[in-house]
Amino acid sequence: MLKLTRIFIKVVELGSFSKAAEVLNMAPSSVTRCIDSLESELGVTLLKRSTRQLVLTDKGHFFLSGSNKLIADSDYLIMSLSNKNLEPEGSLKISTFESFGRLNICPIIPEFLEKYPKINIEIELDNKMVDLVGGNIDLAIRIGIPEDSSLKSRKLLSNHTVICASPDYLLKHNHIQEPQDLSSHNCLLLNQQRQRTYWHFKKAHRNVKVLVNGNLKSKGGTPLLESALHGLGVVQLSNWIVADFVKNGELVVCLKGWEASLNERSSGNIYSIYKQSSYPNPNIRLFIDFLIEKTVRTNQLGDMR
Repeated sequence: MLKLTRIFIKVVELGSFSKAAEVLNMAPSSVTRCIDSLESELGVTLLKRSTRQLVLTDKGHFFLSGSNKLIADSDYLIMSLSNKNLEPEGSLKISTFESFGRLNICPIIPEFLEKYPKINIEIELDNKMVDLVGGNIDLAIRIGIPEDSSLKSRKLLSNHTVICASPDYLLKHNHIQEPQDLSSHNCLLLNQQRQRTYWHFKKAHRNVKVLVNGNLKSKGGTPLLESALHGLGVVQLSNWIVADFVKNGELVVCLKGWEASLNERSSGNIYSIYKQSSYPNPNIRLFIDFLIEKTVRTNQLGDMR
């Protein structure tokens, strides 16, 4: 059944019996018979077939979500039975939000693959939340611990946000001495799908919520950072994004002494998220350890607030 399941996954992945047959070095008729045999063994129809396309049935979707885990667990179990000190190999699919992926993940991938050349990485830089099971994601990098109890997490680094603007912008506009002053400034905003955007501040026993507006919104931090560097406005971004620009004087931290956040709760920490499994993909642990060694320790920045 495992062999048939692997063929099924490849057919769904490529969307065609003939394409799957070419990749698997099989005759298209053999691939068709394998899918027929799998459906017969399961007693369900997995694929609706036409001359134009293949469409997963509801049972097909359900089986696909479980079959990826089935194959991964099988591969790990077989590998674990070996007494040989085998070189790490296999696949690793990573999903990370854009700014962290661009600054922290992408730069270390070449060195990781040079060290482990038999591992294949697929990476997605996307600011929307993904379903690790449905998307067949091995490892996700996210802010905050997931509510889903079926997922495991490991803290990578703290995530504090700071208010910044370029020296040129600050020379041309009113001073920012209190959080309320931001209401008269052009604030560059992370798009949180809300009609109004508030920035939150804490200092001692004071809690301040400020309604902010601006002429640029983005789901990711990169466009906001670039615009702030060019003097367009004031931005609230994570310390690890702006640290180098603050050090070289391209950005100035405003409202020092205030703890800024995008939500009423703190900005949270950054975690690696992965699925619980009796036989987890060993490349997950390998990559997380490598990420912490190469990236996270160098990002332990001083408090810029």
